[in-house]
Amino acid sequence: MTVPLLSSVFTQELRKSTAPLHGQLEALPVSQSILAPEVSIQEYLRYLDLMHDVIVDVETTLFPILSTEINSLNERRKTSLLERDFEVLGFKKQKKLRLTAFSEQVNSIGFAMGIFYVIEGSSLGGRVIYKHIHKVLGLDADSGAAYFAGYGELTGMLWKEFMTELVTHEQKNHNGDEIIAGANYAFDVISKHFQGTLEDS
Repeated sequence: MTVPLLSSVFTQELRKSTAPLHGQLEALPVSQSILAPEVSIQEYLRYLDLMHDVIVDVETTLFPILSTEINSLNERRKTSLLERDFEVLGFKKQKKLRLTAFSEQVNSIGFAMGIFYVIEGSSLGGRVIYKHIHKVLGLDADSGAAYFAGYGELTGMLWKEFMTELVTHEQKNHNGDEIIAGANYAFDVISKHFQGTLEDS
């Protein structure tokens, strides 16, 4: 069968090509703090605050572009989860930031798919963070950890569904380079935002 082989080749290249910037993001102090044994509620909220900026920009910019490529797109919205956590924990954003990094650079569906690969991957990784936050801070989906709880038991299924759609899109359009470029751009934008070095509008 050629389809699994092509799927494997592309997904392996995608992971390999994005590994350096992915690792750079995970090594940042903000990223490290969320999994620290002594993570504080302030550090937790700082992380959610930064991710809220990213998710709002992604959903505003990418969702209209990806509506023909991803069947369960509306199920993947996360802004409301973050804002529910803010409300439950009594957090008010000090800076209502409107990122424009994605809207300024997305010029193809493939590029947008690459960015969304990073966002959906964070949902998969979020399950690990959820367990840690629940253990250390005692939060669950109803008490301030809705964002990391994400899709709950459906997380694995939705990830596989997205990856199938991603690979199908790449096979149909032969635009693996665009997808990889979009993913690397997303990792870079999020890293710069976490470091406070992104030019904001």
